[in-house]
Amino acid sequence: MTTAPAPRIAVVGAGPGGLTCARILQRHGIAVTVYDRDGGPADRNQGGTLDLHDEDGQIALREAGLLDDFFRLSRPEGQEMRQLDPAGTLHFHHVPAEDERVKPEIDRGVLRELLLNSLEPGTVRWGHALRSVEGPAGGPRRLLFADGTTVEADLVIGADGAWSKVRRAVSDAAPRYTGVTFLEAWFDDVDTAHPEIAEFVGQGSAAADGDRGLFAQRNGGDHIRVYVIQRLPEDWIAAAGLTAGDTEGVRALLLGHFRDWAPAWRRLLTDNDGPYVDRPIHALPVPHTWEHDPSVTLLGDAAHLMPPLGVGVNLAMLDACELALAVARHDSLDDAVRDYEKTMLPRSTRMQELLDNGAAELISAELPDFAQEGPAAG
Repeated sequence: MTTAPAPRIAVVGAGPGGLTCARILQRHGIAVTVYDRDGGPADRNQGGTLDLHDEDGQIALREAGLLDDFFRLSRPEGQEMRQLDPAGTLHFHHVPAEDERVKPEIDRGVLRELLLNSLEPGTVRWGHALRSVEGPAGGPRRLLFADGTTVEADLVIGADGAWSKVRRAVSDAAPRYTGVTFLEAWFDDVDTAHPEIAEFVGQGSAAADGDRGLFAQRNGGDHIRVYVIQRLPEDWIAAAGLTAGDTEGVRALLLGHFRDWAPAWRRLLTDNDGPYVDRPIHALPVPHTWEHDPSVTLLGDAAHLMPPLGVGVNLAMLDACELALAVARHDSLDDAVRDYEKTMLPRSTRMQELLDNGAAELISAELPDFAQEGPAAG
C-alpha cells in the first residue's frame, strides 16, 4: 500500500497572518514552510501596537493555542480612548473595565515573537525575497526568489502584504493611493522625557480630526506613536523640496498646517524623537476577487488591502485561521481552498465596500471607527 506524499505548502510572508496560518497547520500535523524577505526576525522595526478583537484576532489565537499567552503579554489598559477636538476639548473618553478583554493592545513585535516561538524550529526561511510564482494552475507551483533559488509547492499562500508578489499569480489588481497620507512620529521614554504628552495621551490613544487629524497611541516599553493624518498629494513632501528625513523642514510644514490647533496637540509635532516616517495610505480596488486557483490563494492585505480603520491584522489572522482549518478538514488542497475562499471573499468584499473611501473617515468631524479601534498602521 502506497501513501500519497504530504502536500508541500509554502506561506510567503512572516507577518501575523502568515505565522498564524503556519502555527495552526502545524497544530494539525500539517507540514508548512514560511518564506520571508527579511534577513532575520530582528531585521527591522515591526511597527506599532495592535488591538486584537474577540470576534476575529482572538478566535485565531485560540485555534493557535496561544490565547492565554496573548492575554499575559497584552495591555488591556491600552483600550483607553480619548477623542478631543483641535482646541483640546475632550468629547469622548472610554476607560476599560478591569476585566475588559474585547480588544487588548499588543505591540506588533511582541505578537510576532509569540507566533514565531510557537513554530517548529526551521519553519521560517529568512532572506527569501520572492520574485514571482510560476507554473501551471494545477500545480506544482515554482517560487522564484531574488537570490536565484527556487522552491516547488503544491499550495502557495500569499501572506505578503500590500505589495504582494503572490497576488500577481491570480490577479492583476494593484493598490492605489487613497488621497490620505499618514506621517508617523515616535516618542521614547515618554513618562520621563515627555511627561505632558504621556498624561495627554493616557494609557491608550488620543485622537482629534477635522480638515486633518492627529492620532496618538501608547505602545509598550514607554513609547508613543503619533500619526499625522492629512489629505494631500502622495508626493507632498517631495513637492516641497524635502525628504521625510528632513525633520526640521517637514516640522515647519506641519506647524503651518496645524497652526490653529491647541498647544497640547502641536507638541506632538515638535517634540518627537528622530525623523518622521511617510506612510501614504493605499487600498485595493473594490471588490477585489479572483478566479479560483487550486494552487494559490491569498490572505490579509494581499487579498483585501483596505484603509487602516482597525480591521487589517484581525482579518488577516481570521483568514489564516480559516484557511489552515480548511486544509486540515479536507482531503484535497483544491477543496480546502474553495471552502476557504467561499467564506473569505464575500466577507472581505463586504468589508471593502463598507470601508471604500473609508480613508476619508480618518479626517472627519465625526468620531471614526479607527479612533475607537486604533489604526492598523505600522
